[in-house]
Amino acid sequence: MSGHSKWSTIKRKKGKADAERGRIFTRLIREIVIAARAGGGDIDANPRLRTAVDSAKAANMPQNNIDRAVQRGTGELPGVNYEEATYEGYAPGGVAILIEVLTDNRNRTTAELRHLLTKNNGNMGEAGCVSWMFESKGLIVVEKSASDEERLLEVALDAGAEDVDLDQESVYEITTAPSDLNAVADVLRSRDIPMTSAEVIKIPTTQTTPSEKELEQCVRLRQALEDHDDVQAIHDNLDVTDEMLEKFL
Repeated sequence: MSGHSKWSTIKRKKGKADAERGRIFTRLIREIVIAARAGGGDIDANPRLRTAVDSAKAANMPQNNIDRAVQRGTGELPGVNYEEATYEGYAPGGVAILIEVLTDNRNRTTAELRHLLTKNNGNMGEAGCVSWMFESKGLIVVEKSASDEERLLEVALDAGAEDVDLDQESVYEITTAPSDLNAVADVLRSRDIPMTSAEVIKIPTTQTTPSEKELEQCVRLRQALEDHDDVQAIHDNLDVTDEMLEKFL
């Protein structure tokens, strides 16, 4: 879990600037549209939509924005058709990277991501070149102010969670099997434990430690990718300390 935790912890410490919040809203809206299109607009019957809506609310997205995104997905309002895709490649130092996108033009997105990787000393690979290095896990993040440790442990583990990390500075991180993510999240909701996020992430099974110069290049590449509107999530197998990452942020 450490790879995901490092990036997310640093982001939480840095906070969200208005411009970044706009990018977050764009990504969340796209996920809501896709989820509603795939499974319908009823959050009680569409676990993916429920998770997307919960994430949007946790990011303080206005309810009107959420409602319009759902309606675009169900066809009640006109909207753009988005396609899901995953790109694989290498960051500097041989660090494996997976990039998940939602795009309305795959050819454009492919060309732009290839350019960003090349420009930042990385390269795009063929399908399957690094995905075997990752396993999927459900991750639920809960602010420590939302529950005490003992109650959260009892509720989460009884609901089917695999593990609860109590050692983060300001949040609890609950790990689940991907298929159990929505069920555990539903139990937390029913027990009035609010979540900051609930998502399926990729955990590296092997990790890579680049040189200091390569790490700086990895950080620049990740920042460039995160600034791309089509990018929904980035996963890597970087193995460095928080202090090393923060040096270049």
